[in-house]
Amino acid sequence: MIKVIKVGGGIIEQENNLNIFLDSFSQIEGPKVLIHGGGRLATKFAKDIGYVTKMVEGRRVTDEKMLEIVTMVYGGLANKKIVAKLQSKKINALGLSGADGNLITAHKRPVEKTDFGWVGDIDGINTNLLLNLIQDDIIPIIAPLSHDGNGSMLNTNADTIASEVSKALAKREDTQLILGFELDGVLEDFNDKSTVIKKINPKSFEELKAQGIISEGMIPKLSSAFNAINSGVSSVRICNALNIGKDSGTFISK
Repeated sequence: MIKVIKVGGGIIEQENNLNIFLDSFSQIEGPKVLIHGGGRLATKFAKDIGYVTKMVEGRRVTDEKMLEIVTMVYGGLANKKIVAKLQSKKINALGLSGADGNLITAHKRPVEKTDFGWVGDIDGINTNLLLNLIQDDIIPIIAPLSHDGNGSMLNTNADTIASEVSKALAKREDTQLILGFELDGVLEDFNDKSTVIKKINPKSFEELKAQGIISEGMIPKLSSAFNAINSGVSSVRICNALNIGKDSGTFISK
């Protein structure tokens, strides 16, 4: 089974947590792929250079300046830091953006209510490239960047990339998706970190949204999870990234 693991930017921005996560990731046996975020690092970098980040409903607006920033931070600083740390743990990792090896092709998101700018909606995954790397015992480390085939990079949600990568691999191999972030799973009460919802199906998802228990950034995360499970991925789990090796968190079912 191939494990597709996503780690959020809230983990990788903190050195100690990143080290704990990468220790756990290194100990997971079998073929695996890592997709990382980096939104908080990008926001911090933007602030340091005097640029104000624009957000709409929890989603980043990516104008030309922000595209430069996320390309530098995601594809450079965050990605290469993870790769270097994994190499120190004797894990042969290879950092990739969507443009590298034509890994992730996408198109610029059409303008509807909001113009999100240079944000990519995924068209295709180069599954052969990933499988060839995995067969050579190379661990792909994917930054949340795609490209349009016409010379432009595109900012793309890391959960979405994780979902699409797992779906593509599931057509060829048994695949599991693990979405890791700072919390222990999807919470019933955000102020009580112990209220992890153990299982969520489509019906309970709609009920939890209607009740306001699931909102904002958790909606696209769960939408990505359901998209994967409905497209042949064997199992999907949302959990604390520091516990990715444990059987914990929120499990997504049809």
